[in-house]
Amino acid sequence: MRTSLRQPYKQFFGTIANHCRLEIIQALSEGPCNVSSLCLKTQQNQTTISHNLRRLEHCGFVFVKPNGRERVYTLNQETIKPLFSLMQTHMENHCKKYLEEKTCHTH
Repeated sequence: MRTSLRQPYKQFFGTIANHCRLEIIQALSEGPCNVSSLCLKTQQNQTTISHNLRRLEHCGFVFVKPNGRERVYTLNQETIKPLFSLMQTHMENHCKKYLEEKTCHTH
């Protein structure tokens, strides 16, 4: 890999390698949310959600629009939503054994 690509790839994959950010992405895949809604959906506190939203916004995973006194977040529909759909399809088709093992160990 070219050296010039290492840092952007590290930033990108580091962004999605976080459980809280994945939960935020999942919640936003269902529709736009403000921070309070994301806190409820993810069972995370406001500081944690806000911190992770900054990273997601910085990397273009989410967009934010002011709506009165609140900020409403949406998932990047052009790139991130299709990417996660593709990742889900890949997991279902190629990672079944791993997923089954994880399910068996959690019950």
